[in-house]
Amino acid sequence: MFIFHKETSLEDLGNGVTRRILAHDGKMMAVEVNFEEGAVGPLHNHPHEQLTYVLSGEFEFTIGEEKHIVTKGDTLYKKPGVMHGCVCLKPGTLLDTFTPVREDFLK
Repeated sequence: MFIFHKETSLEDLGNGVTRRILAHDGKMMAVEVNFEEGAVGPLHNHPHEQLTYVLSGEFEFTIGEEKHIVTKGDTLYKKPGVMHGCVCLKPGTLLDTFTPVREDFLK
């Protein structure tokens, strides 16, 4: 399967956050998330495993009881059901990978 960036659509989530659904099938999904400075990814949890790769920018991430500042090249793992969220300190882009697919994103 090939997914070409120019053929995907950007979804405005509001408050300085946009999301682009990339490749996905029944077991895995890649999602690009863009943040303006000061934008917040509110604390939440879900039943999916999630990897986040920081493509650019600077973020203060909370995962469970831990809080760290992450930058380009850093990777984060979120276990299913664990609370997590972030604040964007410098504008940037994250690449999220989920398993299984986030069906709620496709609706």
